[in-house]
Amino acid sequence: MSLLTPKQCEEIFGTVQRAARERGVRDVEVLIGAGSEALTRFANNTIHQNVAELSRHVSIRVAIDRRTARATTNRTDADGLEDAVTQAIAITRCTEPDPELPPMAGPAPLTQVQRHFTATADCTPAARARMVTEAIRIVEAESQTAAGIYSTEESVEALLNTNGVVCFHAETMARFSITAMAADSSGWAKASSPDLTQLNPHELARCAARKASMSANPREVNAGRYTVILEPAAVLDLVGQMFGDFSATALTDQRSFLNERLGQALFAPAINISDDAYHPLQSGANFDGEGVPRQRLALVHAGVPSEVAYSRPAAHKAGVASTGHGFPIPNEYGEIPVNIVIKGGDATLDQLIATTARGILVTRLWYIREVDPYEKIMTGMTRDGTFLVEHGEVVAGVRNFRFNQGLIQLLSNVEAMTPEQRASGEEAFDMVVPAMKAHEFNFTEVTRF
Repeated sequence: MSLLTPKQCEEIFGTVQRAARERGVRDVEVLIGAGSEALTRFANNTIHQNVAELSRHVSIRVAIDRRTARATTNRTDADGLEDAVTQAIAITRCTEPDPELPPMAGPAPLTQVQRHFTATADCTPAARARMVTEAIRIVEAESQTAAGIYSTEESVEALLNTNGVVCFHAETMARFSITAMAADSSGWAKASSPDLTQLNPHELARCAARKASMSANPREVNAGRYTVILEPAAVLDLVGQMFGDFSATALTDQRSFLNERLGQALFAPAINISDDAYHPLQSGANFDGEGVPRQRLALVHAGVPSEVAYSRPAAHKAGVASTGHGFPIPNEYGEIPVNIVIKGGDATLDQLIATTARGILVTRLWYIREVDPYEKIMTGMTRDGTFLVEHGEVVAGVRNFRFNQGLIQLLSNVEAMTPEQRASGEEAFDMVVPAMKAHEFNFTEVTRF
């Protein structure tokens, strides 16, 4: 089984459309996906797993008299597709009418993006194993133990409907993550890119090993409010928690922290955040789950939350145009911006450290949970490289902290930023973000590990 071409996607759609018409249904939407994923996993300085998966799926939605539902199959032969059409029609006829259901999307021009790279698609298990082995040797040379993953994938997605929409996107992605573990410390580094040649596993291994060495014999520093320097992964982990609120549906449901705040100066004037699927460091398709072209959004301009995402159903209710951020209908999510870009500054990470009299440098965060949804207060812990900064220098590793921190306050207290870069962390999707220096970050207790 191989990945699908645009022609094959059109043939699948043709089969589905004919089957629907034979059953008296005209309005049909087809989502098609195919992927090839491979992963090399290592731990205890040894490769212990190599897995690969090849998959296809076809999701068929029909609309009948303001009713809609979908059925999904991994069969792309005529019989399998016809069975899925029959199921989609049967489910749809059992649902209640939705008076606010919009018609199928119509065609619109797409701005092209190039996110498919041969070097990534053609990467072999042997090539991944060779690179992982070299990374392990770097960590091993520091008398540390390495663990992590190196993955490569190739995917295609297509959306076609009977209203004339024909969208197709092909993409590759490579990810390398490594944790270096010493007796009482650890260090971590991770990166991703559609283009495998843009990853540097050797440098990531050196970074993780350096952090593990620097944080050995960690000091126990009292909890409290500190100037904090969040590396890009930590910014993603924490600030990334708020973008589900930049949603028209969330605002309508009164579950967004932007309710009664949209258009007000909420953050520091230096904070500018966009949703930009066309940014050169971004990834993902140029259309959403309804086949609508993704639009650039100025989510925050000069500290002021300005724009939010609209799906077609939300836009229909509001009497505006969709911004191309919807998920496949029907869904529980409405819409979410997923191509986040936080504009950075012109300082280097070394300069952020050098201008700090006393503070905490954070590599990344985990176990992040929401404490107060309207004030956007989050709790979580630091890990894999937390350091004390004094008189402009990193002087020691410290025991990890738990924090309780409001994101509104954090983004109001930002003092300086590095240029933005593509970052990977605990979040489900990567972002383009800077490192940030901010004052009054609230560390509430020292953890036990």
